[in-house]
Amino acid sequence: MAYESLLSPITIGSLTLRNRVVMGSMHTGLEDHAWDIPKLAAYFAERARGGTGLIITGGYAPNKRGWLKPFASEMSSRLHAAQHRPVTGAVHEEGGAIAMQVLHAGRYAYTPFSVSASAVQAPINPFKPAALSDKAVDATVNDFAKSISLAKKAGYDAVEIMGSEGYLINQFLAERTNQREDRWGGTATNRMRFPVEIVRRSRELVGDDFPIIFRLSILDLVEDGQTWEETIELAYALQDAGVSVFNTGIGWHEARVPTIITQVPRGAWLDMTARLKAEVSIPVCASNRINTPELAESAIAEGKADLVSMARPLLADPEFAKKTAEGRTDEINTCIACNQACLDHAFSNKAASCLVNPRAARETTLVLRPTKLKQTVAVVGAGP
Repeated sequence: MAYESLLSPITIGSLTLRNRVVMGSMHTGLEDHAWDIPKLAAYFAERARGGTGLIITGGYAPNKRGWLKPFASEMSSRLHAAQHRPVTGAVHEEGGAIAMQVLHAGRYAYTPFSVSASAVQAPINPFKPAALSDKAVDATVNDFAKSISLAKKAGYDAVEIMGSEGYLINQFLAERTNQREDRWGGTATNRMRFPVEIVRRSRELVGDDFPIIFRLSILDLVEDGQTWEETIELAYALQDAGVSVFNTGIGWHEARVPTIITQVPRGAWLDMTARLKAEVSIPVCASNRINTPELAESAIAEGKADLVSMARPLLADPEFAKKTAEGRTDEINTCIACNQACLDHAFSNKAASCLVNPRAARETTLVLRPTKLKQTVAVVGAGP
């Protein structure tokens, strides 16, 4: 295969990507401390060097109440923005582009001072959130917009607003978690006000050309989540407010329906992505259970998506795009969707890596050094 669709460039606002391969957001744990910035820069630089079109970082909170855990990643000050310069610079030196994801954990925050649309506890968290006041909601919208403008100052080429997986924006959108009766709740239209205002105010700060990606939940997979009609209404409103690209998200973290494990068929959610693409006029990015160049190429060639997000596959092989372009797809170290060293580590407060690529997120310590010396190598324990 020539992979002409996957490897073709695409322009989003003022940003032209060299191909349609997107490294989706994954929180590795390297985002949480300033002393890990060199490791994070090396981690992303290796993916940029491997030909990835656009890299999306792990989630950064717009304020302290949005932390995923105590003292977790945050983008809320000029100091934070300055600390990110080595990351964006490292990616740019390798010819890549990078977007920062802004994520407010809401009731998923593993802290005793978590907040949400309403005081409804998540089944996967021991901490019950406090309901944000009207004034606090408005301030949170401003915090999102400020965080996005700081990302631009830090040298990021784009931002992604996390509106999927059950985090705060989802918590405002769904009747399941939004029991408010003020201007931020009560009706589906009012529940949509929060994300639309975030995009609108962000666009005012960053200008017309800076790409804003919105991770849109196209299937919540929980009771009293958004209906498809509400999702499309939201998509229209976000598009009008200034979103440049929709990245698709499937399922909340508390959903009991599996979405990305090995047993989920490859490309299982592509038809949902195609359904969204048929409704909107901006590019749409497919995600979840896409781990081969063949599947990614067909998704774009068949008009189901404009870009393809492959998060864990870029953990498994940072040269995924390069090997595809060079006709070496048989050499790609394929993600097996085991989740054992990535998600399992992340949710148990360990640094994420990859079961089939232990160098992932350890690029500065597990260094591969070329040698001309003849070596004898033993492979111990190959499994079945």
